[in-house]
Amino acid sequence: MRFGKYSFIILIFMLNSCHKETEEIIAQATVPSVALAPTEATPESTHDAATIQAILWVSTMQDKNGLFESSEYSNSVSLYDNALAILLFTAQNDFEKAERTLDYFNAKVTTELEHEKGGFYQFRNKQGENARRTWLGDNAWLLIAINNYHHHAKNQKYKVMAAALTKWIISLQDSDGGLWGGYDTDGSRIHKITEGIITAFNAVEGYDTFHKNILEYLNINRWDATDNVLIAWPENPTYNYALDLHTLGYGILEDYNTTVLENAARYTTTQTATISLNTITGYCFDEDKDVIWLEGTAQMAVAFSTAKKTTESQMLLAEIEKSFISSNLNGNAKGIPYTTNHGTSYGAGILWDNADLTPALSATIWYIFAKQDFNPFTIQKSKNVPQEERFWLK
Repeated sequence: MRFGKYSFIILIFMLNSCHKETEEIIAQATVPSVALAPTEATPESTHDAATIQAILWVSTMQDKNGLFESSEYSNSVSLYDNALAILLFTAQNDFEKAERTLDYFNAKVTTELEHEKGGFYQFRNKQGENARRTWLGDNAWLLIAINNYHHHAKNQKYKVMAAALTKWIISLQDSDGGLWGGYDTDGSRIHKITEGIITAFNAVEGYDTFHKNILEYLNINRWDATDNVLIAWPENPTYNYALDLHTLGYGILEDYNTTVLENAARYTTTQTATISLNTITGYCFDEDKDVIWLEGTAQMAVAFSTAKKTTESQMLLAEIEKSFISSNLNGNAKGIPYTTNHGTSYGAGILWDNADLTPALSATIWYIFAKQDFNPFTIQKSKNVPQEERFWLK
């Protein structure tokens, strides 16, 4: 089904009135993206109540070792979620909080990032133990967070870690230009994943042969020229399209047409939130439309805002705010769950049990990004890609 310009707004009114393959795929769906110019951090006193409560909840989730737990009582720490937290507090000019997390990983450059097959682990418990597998996309997000920190803090405190991350990411490039997804716990190489590849394109500074080869790979292997959108899973047409590739593509690639955002209407759905019981309209991970992915919906709010589609962005934020859940750890804090209801992630994989029952770091932080018009990709978006290599414009 196709939708025309501004049809998302119409669809919301109509509806209100009447991880890919395996765990690896589920993890990919948690790494999303968008496009917006970062602004100077707004003093907390000027935030609205919802934003203040959300920032407070994220702050509550940081442990003494600097790590952020992904959700309350989960004992699970995600590299991607921690990269988002670094980005958030960097944007707030709260460099001390950002540095606590950066210092944790900086202390593990030799023993983890540069050890054996390399890369920081994707998951660990809140003590930093029981770490497992290295994932390209999450490491790229940490590099994006470091790039933002260096830019806004006006120092190069973590340049050694940034260089080591860059070296590891580049080492994953295959002869066809694509990037392997990292290494699983058994040491086997993870297949090529569009989301991780395009995130790495932004994370590695500048534009050179590495970036050129990525674009050639995407053009040949992961591009739908009919809909002008990156595709996720060419081997499985049922799940060929994914919401995060609309936001990632628009956020990372220069001069990308805004029709990619309008075409994301194919993922819109209305669901009842498990906790708030509110009826909410937003976006699913994919076209099965069995849940609302609130993190991805917040990414779309950011993308609409940067595209100067303020009405669409504000409508999405109003929908997201219907899902707020009060914290069990801090009575003054609230956060956004990962999804409104329980169902599948990207593909047919079932979401974890509490995805709709407790605030999630990723969804809450992307909501704050949308409220503050902050985009992590901005400082490395202008790579001066030659016009003839911008296949998305052809």
